[in-house]
Amino acid sequence: MTTTEKPAPPDGEAGAAPLEVRRTPARKRLVPYWLLLPGILWLIVFFAAPLVYQASTSIQTGSLEEGFKVTWHFATYWDALGEYWPQFLRSVGYAATATALCLLLGYPLAYLIAFKAGRWRNVVMILVIAPFFTSFLIRTLAWKTILADGGPVVGLLNSLHVLDVTSWLGLTEGQRVLATPLAVVCGLTYNFLPFMVLPLYTSLERIDPRLHEAAGDLYARPATTFRRVTFPLSMPGVVAGTLLTFIPAAGDYINAELLGSTDQKMIGNVIQSQFLRVLDYPTAAALSFILMAAILAMVTLYIRKSGTEDLV
Repeated sequence: MTTTEKPAPPDGEAGAAPLEVRRTPARKRLVPYWLLLPGILWLIVFFAAPLVYQASTSIQTGSLEEGFKVTWHFATYWDALGEYWPQFLRSVGYAATATALCLLLGYPLAYLIAFKAGRWRNVVMILVIAPFFTSFLIRTLAWKTILADGGPVVGLLNSLHVLDVTSWLGLTEGQRVLATPLAVVCGLTYNFLPFMVLPLYTSLERIDPRLHEAAGDLYARPATTFRRVTFPLSMPGVVAGTLLTFIPAAGDYINAELLGSTDQKMIGNVIQSQFLRVLDYPTAAALSFILMAAILAMVTLYIRKSGTEDLV
């Protein structure tokens, strides 16, 4: 019994197909990196490079007349923290209070848009994002008119004796609201409320309505359904909303500048003053890094906590 051998392909054709098969995946693997290149360059130029420059500035010594030189003076961090720690605590307190108020106000609004608005959903969403079409500065200045001493809001609060209670709590001073902690917190809450509503709405809108129906079929009360079904499933929106609200609020200085007094200055006001008025660049850079490190530490702990069942 004889066997026939197939003729071998020519030398030029033997490796042609395998080589082309190897080249195609390599080009495909490089495509995502080429797409990421513009974003990476943007981060390097506008984030990493300024961060390195600020780090070098924070360890410099000198003056504006003589010039600043890198002397590795890390004591600037301790001096800045020792002098301005009240502003750090005040910023965290104001930001945390505004974040809590945004959650209390934003969750019912997001729930209404997701489940109850019906055909009015788009209209309500437009009303939520409409403030973004106005300058942040203009919106904050508007609150100076709203909370003016002779305005209707303050008059109504006085007639209801609300300001007596807030004055006893230390939130206001006498019969006025402007230049008090309450005014600053109100401004922060109003300006950053959309940052809370939008992530909450996104999470709530993804919840399958059949889960609510199933909870009702199991004789669960509406409060139980919210506690055991709705709120746990909306936790990604809660976490995202609180982060998007707290982080910019902690570094804000516009609200404290326009709605507060010298007793309500936040750390953002101190950094702005050190950069533009005092011209103490090393202290300003050190304060910026301390604020960034503190927020990063708090956010890391919060994210780890929110990843467990203890938060729910």
